[in-house]
Amino acid sequence: MVDVSLSKVDLSGYKPKWQERFAFFEKNGDPFSPAFKAAFKALPAGKRILINLNFIAFFFGPIYLFVLGLWKKNLSLLGIAILVGVVLGFYEGFTGHALPRAIDTGVNVALCVLWGMTANYAYYLKEVKGRQGWNPFEK
Repeated sequence: MVDVSLSKVDLSGYKPKWQERFAFFEKNGDPFSPAFKAAFKALPAGKRILINLNFIAFFFGPIYLFVLGLWKKNLSLLGIAILVGVVLGFYEGFTGHALPRAIDTGVNVALCVLWGMTANYAYYLKEVKGRQGWNPFEK
């Protein structure tokens, strides 16, 4: 069972996976801090994935972040995705060559990973800290 007493917010209404994520973030800080990185490295591989990557957000990012109520961060990520698409479109338009399929797939996967890795900490900030800004990379 996850210790939910770390937070001033009652986490008992959340599913155990969210309780575990929230407790980890509460105890170790944001994903950019040295304490988080050290504690994260000490976790087994399965727990690392649970804490750092949200599979639903990876596959259904724009929809799932709206469902979680993270609409500001979601719109920011959509803006990044559109900007990347426009830049790649200009590249293809000016060179007259389509991007190789591997690069196109790699860019799409990278954008999916961006959604998947943003969802957990952003939801923690919203639910536990009460912060919901536009920056998807906020600490």
